[in-house]
Amino acid sequence: PPGRILLLVLVLLPPGPAAPCSSQPNATRFVCTEPTLRTFPAGLPRTTLSISVEFTALASLPPTALVPVPLLQELHLSSNRLATLPAALLRPVPALRVLDLTNNLLLDLPTDIFTGAPHLQHLVLRGNRLRALRPAWFQHLPRLLWLDLGANALAEVPPEAFHPLRSLRSLDLSHNLLAALPPGALAGLGALEQLDLEGNRLLTLPPAAFAPAPALRLLFLQDNELRELPLRIFLPLRHLRVLDLARNRLRALELPPRGPGPALELDISGNPWHCGCALRALLRSAAPLLSAAADTRCASPAHRRGQEVAALSGAGDTGC
Repeated sequence: PPGRILLLVLVLLPPGPAAPCSSQPNATRFVCTEPTLRTFPAGLPRTTLSISVEFTALASLPPTALVPVPLLQELHLSSNRLATLPAALLRPVPALRVLDLTNNLLLDLPTDIFTGAPHLQHLVLRGNRLRALRPAWFQHLPRLLWLDLGANALAEVPPEAFHPLRSLRSLDLSHNLLAALPPGALAGLGALEQLDLEGNRLLTLPPAAFAPAPALRLLFLQDNELRELPLRIFLPLRHLRVLDLARNRLRALELPPRGPGPALELDISGNPWHCGCALRALLRSAAPLLSAAADTRCASPAHRRGQEVAALSGAGDTGC
């Protein structure tokens, strides 16, 4: 019968498109993780304080995307397909405090992209394709506390690029292509407490590299190509609590002065250490908490090769 045929056709038809992410009237938080989403959601209520549009197919944003949400404080856009951002994107949201753009396809940013976001505190650009740092990005971010530029393709840091970031506490430049830091790379960062330079191509560092950042407490330099460090490079870092120099090519070491408080947590594993009297005396006087001791071995002199460095720093060693 005709009715039965019609019913069969309706059953075989594919389901309609999934309902797009929709907001709730008067809501303050909007979340969307729809993998097929290609356009930024419209019609968000004026009361919106936080937006999370992540793990979608979003490849572009219109300049007016945030005009409807002038009170916005957090914008999470990680794991999309964004290759660029409009220069005017953030101007309608002057109260923005958190911007997360992790794991997109960003090659560059407009020079004045952050001009309208003077209250920004957390900026995450990790896992993009940025090749150059533009000092103009940071000219209007005096309240920034956290800056993550890790896992990009940055080959250099312009001198004094971060100078306006006088409130910055954490700077992540890990897993880039940095072969050197210019003198003054950390100029202006007097409040910096954590610096991550892991996984670059650093061969050495400027003698006064850390002088502008005496508040540093955590310093990560592992997985570089450091062969030697300038004398007294760590002297300004009297508050340092964690120092990671693992898997470089260092043979000799200096440490910051031992101050009150907890012992320095030190990882120097995976380096070809020369276990002469200088290194052994240093470890005795600094008395650090040595991490990965089993992988911290002597490469020279010949009669010490393969021995654990930690074993040589004990009081019972009378070789010096």
